[in-house]
Amino acid sequence: MPPNKPWYRTRPTTWHLDIDHFINPFIPASVLPHFPTPISYFLGYRSPASKRAKKPALGNLAIILFAFVGVFVTITIIGAVGEHYEGFRGRGVPVVVGSFGAAAVLDFYAIESPLSQPRNAIGGQLLSSIVGISIAKLFALSPHFESIRWLGASLACASATAVMALTGTVHPPAGATALMAVLDKEIQALGWFLIAPVMLGCAIMLMCALVVNNLRRRFPIYWWSPESTGEFWMGRREQEELKETDMQKGTRTGDGKQSEETRTGSSSELRLGRGARSDETLRDVEDIEAQSGGTVSESGEEDDNGHDGGDERGPRVVISRRGVEIPEGLGLRPEEVTFLESIRERLIPTEESKRD
Repeated sequence: MPPNKPWYRTRPTTWHLDIDHFINPFIPASVLPHFPTPISYFLGYRSPASKRAKKPALGNLAIILFAFVGVFVTITIIGAVGEHYEGFRGRGVPVVVGSFGAAAVLDFYAIESPLSQPRNAIGGQLLSSIVGISIAKLFALSPHFESIRWLGASLACASATAVMALTGTVHPPAGATALMAVLDKEIQALGWFLIAPVMLGCAIMLMCALVVNNLRRRFPIYWWSPESTGEFWMGRREQEELKETDMQKGTRTGDGKQSEETRTGSSSELRLGRGARSDETLRDVEDIEAQSGGTVSESGEEDDNGHDGGDERGPRVVISRRGVEIPEGLGLRPEEVTFLESIRERLIPTEESKRD
């Protein structure tokens, strides 16, 4: 489909809204590089120098142990606050909101997932709480509320999913928050006060995740978005340099092979499940290589040294139109293999794009 074709002349099934395209220019660029190293380290920032210092990859047993400790400590703290804080006990706030269990699994085990990043974990819960409470109050106006409460719960969960998807804050546990805001009588009785324990729990979970996950891994991968931010606040010269850098990431070198920078950008996209263009995010590929023992590529071409998929740096995961090549010895979870296959399918041109 031609890039200059007006959206209203395309099929509705191809319409796409990326809210980041409109708001990212106004989001200030990351200030973490300017913080003292001990602080920025536990906020997820890694300097180029620290990236070059390779660490042995963690085995799954160590990752499970860290996740166990993180989930246990976090839920314990949240439960202790809910149990002993009079401001919550007097209002009948649950000791632990049910959705925090699923959120803890994401924040301490699947920490590289976009669904686990702070924007999603906090923004998704906040928006879902607002949606759930609003629908609960709307349905409560009906004299038959008790008999249609289940319908309101369904609408709340569906609406929260749509709002999160449109705002780039998808966080699956937040769907349960919206559901329970209507379905659970105790939580529904809290009304707008539900936002307070939900946000406090999110803050406690984030602080624990920053400490536990950054002991040997990195969290978060990004705070707001993996794409460039703050263009509105940049001078014209900085904007031109940023655009030039982005263009270079999408081009090939003179000999027809991908540049190392382009491969790095592609790997970051694979890791994050969305377009990654910021300088900080582009360094994430080294985390992938450290855990996989090699490098990740989205093409089946040979590298600059003439090797096809495996050089002195180690094995590669190669994604091409022909399929996904996974080196022996690299264990992947089923959901990871499914994700790689979804990337491969996007490389296959559709019949409609061929006609255009």
